[in-house]
Amino acid sequence: MWDFILPFFGFLIGIIAAMTGVGGGVFYVPLLTLVYGFVPAQAVGTSLFVIIFGALGATVGYTRQKRIFFKTGLLVAAATIPGSVLGAFLTSVLSGAVLGLVFGVFLIIVALRMVFVGVSFRRKKTGDEKREAKVVGSEVELFLDKRRLAVGVGLSFFGGLASGLLGIGGGALLVPIMALVMLMPIHVVVATSMFAMFGTAISGAVQHYSLGNVDLGYGLLLAVGAFLGTQVGAWLCKKVSGENLQRVLLFCLLSSAFR
Repeated sequence: MWDFILPFFGFLIGIIAAMTGVGGGVFYVPLLTLVYGFVPAQAVGTSLFVIIFGALGATVGYTRQKRIFFKTGLLVAAATIPGSVLGAFLTSVLSGAVLGLVFGVFLIIVALRMVFVGVSFRRKKTGDEKREAKVVGSEVELFLDKRRLAVGVGLSFFGGLASGLLGIGGGALLVPIMALVMLMPIHVVVATSMFAMFGTAISGAVQHYSLGNVDLGYGLLLAVGAFLGTQVGAWLCKKVSGENLQRVLLFCLLSSAFR
């Protein structure tokens, strides 16, 4: 009965997803389960299908702005794909309740960490404190610190695991990893996360489709709105300061955690 407003929902969620880099699954999954009566596994699979198109739309928008670290994004995506496939498989053999609880607690810790790091960055004035707050100025600079890059890419596996298991796209983990571990600027983090999520969502959605967990009808209706919404979100993102963008991101992380 309410199927006709799905593109509108997809559009609104797509805007938020593109501005925060979290993919939108934190909203798609509750929408499908609570409003449209999907079972959790089907909501997760359909959410990942929609995120494919949202990530594509955001990538188009952010490519125009030249904000994406493409090499980093490809490495992160490669690390998330096996995790995404494993997470999708686990939905068929395990209850996600305990893993979801662990993931939620972890996200709360990450969000609090980002709050305190953000506060300390704003307070830093001179000397060594400024150097601690430094973010990388380019992708070349990031690749010079191979240890930091390797740790960030390695941790991205868990972003893929969360994506396949919970249908959230993985950005809820990828964004903090790139911001706190790889020290990328927040606007670049958001853009690169959406680019990396394209591969993550495809791998998870394919696995869920093979398990019969993707509703193509509902998914396509949401995807039309998501594709357009993420391009609008990418445009809006460049007009928001890094500090305000972090506030929106923290809200989404905490919403995902408590869900």
